Amino acid sequence: MRHLLSPLDFSVEETQKLLDLACDIEKNRSKYAHVCDGMKLATLFFEPSTRTRLSFESAMLSLGGSVLGFSSADSSSAAKGESVADTIRMISCYSDICAIRHPKEGSAFVAASKSLIPVINAGDGGHQHPTQTLTDLLTIYSLKGELGNMTVGLCGDLKFGRTVHSLIHALVRYPGIKFVLISPPELRVPDYIREDVLDAHGIEYREMTNLEDAMEELDILYMTRIQRERFFNEEEYLRMKDYYVLDKEKMKLAKEDMYVLHPLPRVNEISVEVDDDPRAKYFRQAQCGVYVRMALIMTLLGLEVE
Repeated sequence: MRHLLSPLDFSVEETQKLLDLACDIEKNRSKYAHVCDGMKLATLFFEPSTRTRLSFESAMLSLGGSVLGFSSADSSSAAKGESVADTIRMISCYSDICAIRHPKEGSAFVAASKSLIPVINAGDGGHQHPTQTLTDLLTIYSLKGELGNMTVGLCGDLKFGRTVHSLIHALVRYPGIKFVLISPPELRVPDYIREDVLDAHGIEYREMTNLEDAMEELDILYMTRIQRERFFNEEEYLRMKDYYVLDKEKMKLAKEDMYVLHPLPRVNEISVEVDDDPRAKYFRQAQCGVYVRMALIMTLLGLEVE
């Protein structure tokens, strides 16, 4: 039995195999329509989610399986004080695989240690979000044809953004990767990411506060929202929330083949006028999330299609 708790749980070779499977699923949906017939996915979402939860449900239903679970802690026995460990023991009796999202870092690891079925980390606090990372990798791979030899700009909340942390962890394994880290001083990448990941792998990176100054050198721009739920102070959030807004004028500074990604939901950080730009790929990215989760479910369950 195998789990996915971190984007590093799969080697580069295993990740490539997963992405290739996801690409084949996109091209041949009908071939995979019954691979999970009779199987159940449990979605244990202790904090709200729309895209991730629905993407998992769409993935399992597209494979012919079924879904059970809950969409907030209030609608589960966690409201009565039940532990994550006990919840996963119970869910193991009812389903074949589960996806868990929890506000506390490390919760997915606790669940995996007690589970009798494969566990997928669908986000734990500000720590990791490996399936979003796989989605990002599939999107970049489908657009650029490779995952190395490019300059990636990460913009917005780089301190609390788990999607950013997971993507950095994943991309440093590929050759020729450079990062431009664009954030307010208060929301810079944490020291452990800078020292234990970027510096430890000898990755070239720059930190800056001005988005316009970075645009012309980027191959990928990964925008993130300022996350209200990660702030303890409402006044501090309001001061930060409109720090970056990507609009048509800024897009004029970018290369013709620079693509914009965003894990969604967006608030104000990408103007709706950018949606019509052919380089805006965040909705394509959301679709990739279904294909990569279908591939992941099959992989963890050991299922194959000829």
